Amino acid sequence: MNKFVNKKENGLRSFIFAALLLAITVVFGRIFIIPIPWTHGNVNLCDAGIFIAAMLLGPAYGGVVGGFGGLLLDLISGFTQYAPFSLVAHGLEGFITGWIYRKTDSKSAHWLALIVGIVIMVVAYFIADTIMYKLAAGLLGIGTNILQGIVGAVVAMLVVPSINKRIKF
Repeated sequence: MNKFVNKKENGLRSFIFAALLLAITVVFGRIFIIPIPWTHGNVNLCDAGIFIAAMLLGPAYGGVVGGFGGLLLDLISGFTQYAPFSLVAHGLEGFITGWIYRKTDSKSAHWLALIVGIVIMVVAYFIADTIMYKLAAGLLGIGTNILQGIVGAVVAMLVVPSINKRIKF
């Protein structure tokens, strides 16, 4: 019985923390936002929240926080045309990053998980920009999307060890 209660409490704690990270992801993305006119997109800090969720809570929560964080951010930021693409791009980014992160133990492999997540997001937005606008917009967005992913990965790698010391999932 005691093991069941602990598992149930842990699940609730993870769920609540995921909800907080979803909110933080939207706030990070909304406060730090730099419009990129030639792609009709922007650079923001939402990837930091996505990576934190993926690293701490695993692939399922990483995917949910990523997908819905990106979708909600686009809806409230005036980039509604990107909302379905963000659901997929950031959802896959969070899911795959969390999956690879959980399968590895070394710090270099954790960086690999983040890099793969960034590549997935960049490729997804390249496809989105190319479909919605043209190939030139897709190509022009690559650099800014890489920058956004790198900044989010660095923030996550700096923050996650501190959170891990204080909260156990």
